[in-house]
Amino acid sequence: MYLFTSEVVSPGHPDKCADVIADSIVDKAIMSDKNSRVASEVFVAGKNIIIGGEIKTNCKISDEEYTELVRNTLISIGYRGGDSFSKEQCIHPDDINVQILLNEQSPDISQGVDQNSGEIGAGDQGIMFGYANIETDNYMPAAISFARVLMEKVYAYALENPDKLGVDIKTQVTVDYGDKKGFEDCRPKKIHTIVVSAPSVETMNITEVRALIQSLIDDAGLPKNLYNKEDCIVHINPTGKYVNHSALHDAGLTGRKLIVDSFGGYAPIGGGAQSSKDYTKVDRSGLYAARWLAKHIVAAGLSKKATVQLSYAIGVAKPTSVAVNTEGTLLIDGLNDDVLSTFILNNFSLTPKWITNKFKLDLPSKDNFLYADVAARGQVGHADYPWEKLDALELFNSLKGE
Repeated sequence: MYLFTSEVVSPGHPDKCADVIADSIVDKAIMSDKNSRVASEVFVAGKNIIIGGEIKTNCKISDEEYTELVRNTLISIGYRGGDSFSKEQCIHPDDINVQILLNEQSPDISQGVDQNSGEIGAGDQGIMFGYANIETDNYMPAAISFARVLMEKVYAYALENPDKLGVDIKTQVTVDYGDKKGFEDCRPKKIHTIVVSAPSVETMNITEVRALIQSLIDDAGLPKNLYNKEDCIVHINPTGKYVNHSALHDAGLTGRKLIVDSFGGYAPIGGGAQSSKDYTKVDRSGLYAARWLAKHIVAAGLSKKATVQLSYAIGVAKPTSVAVNTEGTLLIDGLNDDVLSTFILNNFSLTPKWITNKFKLDLPSKDNFLYADVAARGQVGHADYPWEKLDALELFNSLKGE
């Protein structure tokens, strides 16, 4: 055996609630003023939601509007009040205290970001990593992809059946690659272990809960060649009955689910979170660009896997470095990681403005994307995101020398 594990949490997890609230603020600010600069952090503890950080925008938001935004976000996540879970068992949107501690962005930062030339300097220094491999149709690693499938299935059921399950859900999948060579070659052998934890109403006994969730696992659409119910270890609410949940029982904070948001531990991660930040912050835009590049390398058939690292200096538009690592999985004779790195540097400017224009990051909308939706679902790996589009394959195919 060679086992690798990834976990995923639902939008109802307290950390994700913080992320979604923070990115609902980003959406509101940028949709009203696309030049908004946002770096707001959210802390959810018990009934208390604290919003702090820096915002510079022409969109004036009152404390009452912030409170209403938080309340509506919690409702959209699935915390809708009602009688299924009491106010002692989970957070209710009509029973919250919102505190606003926001300042304007420092002029020392803005003078480097908004440049007279029209270029956008990086909103901070830092490193970002994008990753892709051949294990799934969308070039995402297997374990996190399958954990997402399970989370989405159980979460959808919880939204439709609030009289049975709550929305504070965790899933985890362990994939067996057979041996280290199988892992290096991106050849999953089977789903070895599944863990699902989901809150249930007090009136359901643990046997009933486990039977329900097992039926959801079986109906989630996991690959039949990898998931065999009779040959898979399944842990459902392994500690027993799970009723009390949400931020009332586990505080949440923006930026604590970076592995969940990205590649499930298959690749390095950068130093910063994406949620709560506008598009000039390269922690966000740099990740999107790096994922787009890595996905093209793999989708073009140049390698079985690829990691792309970008780095930036605050106030400087061009990246300070670009590095590609295909981990010995290149499929084209004569091609190497140095050539790929140089190819990217020569063909894509990768400035914050270029990335913003490429993916329309300054135009969040229901027709394009919403940052709050991205926060809820994961920052990468969903085909409908602009940075997941394979729209430059012809250029990458040129490296095959055909």
